[in-house]
Amino acid sequence: MQNLENLNILSFDDMPSPESIHQRVPLTERAAQVVAQGRQDLKRILDRQDPRLFVVVGPCSIHDPEAGLEYAARLKRLAEEVGDTLLLVMRVYFEKPRTSTGWKGFINDPRMDDSFHIEEGMERGRRFLLDVAELGLPAATEALDPISPQYLGDLIAWTAIGARTSESQTHREMSSGLSTPVGFKNGTDGSLDAAVNAILSAASPHSFLGINGQGRSSVIRTRGNAYGHLVLRGGGGRPNYDSVSVAIAETALKKAGLAQSIVVDCSHGNSYKKYELQPLVLTDCVHQVREGNRSIVGVMIESHLQAGNQPIPADLSQLKYGCSVTDGCVDWATTEDMIRKAADTLRDVLPKRVG
Repeated sequence: MQNLENLNILSFDDMPSPESIHQRVPLTERAAQVVAQGRQDLKRILDRQDPRLFVVVGPCSIHDPEAGLEYAARLKRLAEEVGDTLLLVMRVYFEKPRTSTGWKGFINDPRMDDSFHIEEGMERGRRFLLDVAELGLPAATEALDPISPQYLGDLIAWTAIGARTSESQTHREMSSGLSTPVGFKNGTDGSLDAAVNAILSAASPHSFLGINGQGRSSVIRTRGNAYGHLVLRGGGGRPNYDSVSVAIAETALKKAGLAQSIVVDCSHGNSYKKYELQPLVLTDCVHQVREGNRSIVGVMIESHLQAGNQPIPADLSQLKYGCSVTDGCVDWATTEDMIRKAADTLRDVLPKRVG
């Protein structure tokens, strides 16, 4: 009989189960406390019980765990300094959606040589998240592959669903079962409909195919996620962090019967993909809050030890330490300045937003 299956499949390579990876990199009591506290703090901010803003800040993507941990250690010190006003959550992105081709992230290709040792990437990614939590920092990530949360989800405090996937039924279903608050980004054309519909969908129960801790195919049944919210990232050739765009987003959320909780991504379309403009975006958002805005609950910043970005060289020894290999980032000095200024400007204002 003619073969009709797997005509374009080269091989099926065994992947360790989530349970196996958990055993190799077990959750510690310290890490569990940090993740749980981070999630609780984020939920309290979204519930308007905690007046602080949360700031998801860190490299566009993690490619060098050593540089990533140096960044995390610095961020932890800064978090302690501004913790009365801002909740800092480290951006730890391992999966990168590509428009066509390119490096897909640390989990997919940890050696950055197209060898695609995903089993290695998953274990090393989990170890990195554990190290960040052990430092005392909650972590944020983008959920791209619907299987990854089974491997890493217990170490994540906040999750983003990207502009390309907010419209995806698969990602809406997955979000309904995630244990973290989830920010849905507006579409790449700037429209809000997909993200608003995603928040509504993720708040409902779903049943879908996935894997369990033993790696077996399972029907996953969820109760729904009550902590979905909107992330404005610009799109359609223009930013959408200004007060008019924020007011339009508030109206769209209210019309859908949703809480008016908005996170502004200072990068991507809001900075015209020019990393140097991120401080201006943050300044504008801080000004809106100081002038009485109550819907902006958080911001996102792409930041690394060094400014800008770099291509991945054939000789990996030529990689510049602490510099992004994906989107451009502001450097550490700029990051400190941005966050300290925001905290100073908002310290006497935010307590009035509770309730």
